[in-house]
Amino acid sequence: MKHKIYIAGCGGMLGEAFHEQFKDDYQIKCTDKDVNESWLSFLDFRDFEAYKKDVCDFEPDYLFHLGAYTDLEFCELNADETYNTNTLAVENAVYIANSLDIPLLYISTAGIFDGKKELYDDWDQPNPLGVYARSKYMGERFVVENARRFLVCRAGWMMGAGPRKDKKFIQKIMKQLKEGKKELHIVDDKDGTPTFTHDFARNVKALLQKEYWGLYNMVCGGQTSRIEVAKELLKILNLSDEVKITAVSSDYFKDVYFAQRPPCERLINRKLNIRNMNLMQDWKVALNQYIAAYYKDYLKSWKN
Repeated sequence: MKHKIYIAGCGGMLGEAFHEQFKDDYQIKCTDKDVNESWLSFLDFRDFEAYKKDVCDFEPDYLFHLGAYTDLEFCELNADETYNTNTLAVENAVYIANSLDIPLLYISTAGIFDGKKELYDDWDQPNPLGVYARSKYMGERFVVENARRFLVCRAGWMMGAGPRKDKKFIQKIMKQLKEGKKELHIVDDKDGTPTFTHDFARNVKALLQKEYWGLYNMVCGGQTSRIEVAKELLKILNLSDEVKITAVSSDYFKDVYFAQRPPCERLINRKLNIRNMNLMQDWKVALNQYIAAYYKDYLKSWKN
């Protein structure tokens, strides 16, 4: 008899990886307010009564709460909606998991730190800077302080799911390349750690099976920067000689990306390493796998 997992907010780039990694070994129910896959059903987890009923009717052994607003500019302009989605809905999830006496998974972020250090481990004290970071950190704190059994896993710069669902850095660059851009303006003042969604989901699965509950940093190996990621991407695509990278400061994009971002979001998986449970690959290896799996023919029309 397979264990059952209810996955809420499963319609995004991370949800795609969780569905793929868990569907064969577990009986899963995946929901989202955006039903964009045949394996999704509708649920808005901000509706506490509807959320509770749907989870209880499924009678899961685990509750995964994935969904959140992650567009920092949207969050700054829509603070109440952000807190309702990213914080209060997480409180709902804790109440539901505790009422059923089942473990809860919550996804946190490297963005909860202020970036004043060069590297953050699992025990460093967060200091969130903007609405998005505050909303995620308050969700994290509520889970840690109130859930009976939990996994809180902090992701870095997320990459996954390809052009249809990836709204982050890699897809933004790929889109520019597809449009024929021969010069990319990339910030040189932002450091962080990429996180491949499939590696992340696999590592969560390993912790779940061992029942190693707690809070974990969960990012790819190696520390890097936005500009280094862009250079590596062009190298993988064999476009290093055709496309020029121009380094700019964050001020260059201040009209578009006006939300405050920490200068450094580099995490280290100290707890995973101590437990010998770190399955996260080096970021360059993961990026190569991601491009090969999701962008094979994406740049077919690219002309020299």
